[in-house]
Amino acid sequence: MTDAEWAVVRPLLPVPGWLRGRGGQPEAYCHRAILDAVRYLVDNGIKWRAMPADYPPWNRVYAFFRRWRDHALVQEFHDRLRSRIREREGRDAEPTASVIDSQSVKADAVVGSDSRGFDGGKLINGRKRHVVVDTLGLLLGVMVTAADTGDRAAAKVLLEQVADAHHRLALVWADGGCTGSLVEYCLATLALVLAIVKRSDDQKGFVVLPKRWIVERLFAHLMRTRRLVRDFERRTTSAEAMIYWSMVLLMTRRLGRSCPQPA
Repeated sequence: MTDAEWAVVRPLLPVPGWLRGRGGQPEAYCHRAILDAVRYLVDNGIKWRAMPADYPPWNRVYAFFRRWRDHALVQEFHDRLRSRIREREGRDAEPTASVIDSQSVKADAVVGSDSRGFDGGKLINGRKRHVVVDTLGLLLGVMVTAADTGDRAAAKVLLEQVADAHHRLALVWADGGCTGSLVEYCLATLALVLAIVKRSDDQKGFVVLPKRWIVERLFAHLMRTRRLVRDFERRTTSAEAMIYWSMVLLMTRRLGRSCPQPA
């Protein structure tokens, strides 16, 4: 991170338990060094044991990653950054509209058969990333499943989680895979209007569809972080955490560019 990024990030970090009087030992390494190590791994797609010697030992970095994953601290940190960007853009911290979509990616050999499947439409053997983003393209929720999981079934679970976390959310744009009973379920149970954006039958070639391009841009960003070009994680929770870290990279860079460099 640059000094400008660190100036933005530091006050948004979750406070360790030992600083709040909840016991435990102080961490042996600076948070900035640990964060830089996790960002390096996500951005460059290296193995944990291939962590460069300039960073703390790989097992300490992984312990930090695992603790933030298991206690949802990476999601808390990510949400604070998202709120900061929305406020900087003149928006309310809580969104009222969003877009949902999914992306199928190939899975590495370490991914077990219990969390992988075959997507017949994309002809991909691996996992599927279901995401909900706001109108700025910032992540609101993510769920990683086997690639053979239906979009409607996954969207039902994911939208319940997102609606519970964002009470002002009222409108969700989706593609044709979310038609059917899901539209009525969202309106009756979640108080969400699910608007379907379909591609016209007479359209040929690449066409930019309204609102859906926002989530496609997010997928393009995820594929630029090399750890996410495939699914290398044994656990789906680790795969979701990697997506949050990828978005942390994007948001800290945006916030760092908008702040003056410290003298």
